[in-house]
Amino acid sequence: MSDIRIRCLEGRDLGFADELREIAGWNQLRPDWERYLGLEPEGCFLAEVDGKLAGTATTTCYGTDLAWIGMVLVHPDFRRQGVGTALLTHAIHHLRVERGIRCVKLDATTEGRPLYEKLGFQAEWGLRRWWRVAGNGGVLGEKRDLEISEGSLDLDRQVFGADRSLLLQSLGRSGLAVSERNDGSFGMSRDGARAVYVGPITAATDSSGNSIASELISQVPEGRWVFWDLPEANAAAVALAESLRFEPVRELTRMWLGEQTMASDPKRMWGISDFGLG
Repeated sequence: MSDIRIRCLEGRDLGFADELREIAGWNQLRPDWERYLGLEPEGCFLAEVDGKLAGTATTTCYGTDLAWIGMVLVHPDFRRQGVGTALLTHAIHHLRVERGIRCVKLDATTEGRPLYEKLGFQAEWGLRRWWRVAGNGGVLGEKRDLEISEGSLDLDRQVFGADRSLLLQSLGRSGLAVSERNDGSFGMSRDGARAVYVGPITAATDSSGNSIASELISQVPEGRWVFWDLPEANAAAVALAESLRFEPVRELTRMWLGEQTMASDPKRMWGISDFGLG
């Protein structure tokens, strides 16, 4: 039987971690791994099998009420050997027992959902990835520090269900564009390995959500792919995606474990931040 060892992910492991991301075809970049590690240096994990690097998992804490599990990746050479289960079990113990987090969430693929259900996760709501190739000849800005107002952070706490201001500030520092409205609505976009990623977008009204999403999408240069992840419950956002000729390509389920301390509001989410971050 293989010897699976879980330890903290370190900077020296990020080359391997990004190799796993590339094999999986995911959109994150090396700076995204650095963000996960920077936000939770004791909460990102690496699995070794018989001394060989085998898999990863990250956690992101939003206070003590909510945390996220993401980037659960296993190298093809070590799949079906219990590595993914070991990583998840370790991450859950770290969050629930060591950190005292009351609720743990993740975004599950159709393939991964049975495993998460065995570990006690319950379905909350569905979401989809939408994509298309940009065709409007927009111009992306240069990467720069993008400030998000306190009013927008207050709205986001209500909609997301926890305080993720540290994450939003981190995303702003590597973002390509940010857009805000007087009602606190905001959104941002950033570059990725396969596409420009639109999100997160948090909106007080359908009108604000429509205008922010349309603005950010219009800035993507012609020929670039755009990824946009939307809750199925947000009918207005889905209708906009369809009107802009986006196509749905992936279906996931937001799941939770523990205590639901503060409900989220997917009808005001016009784009999540990342499957690995919520």
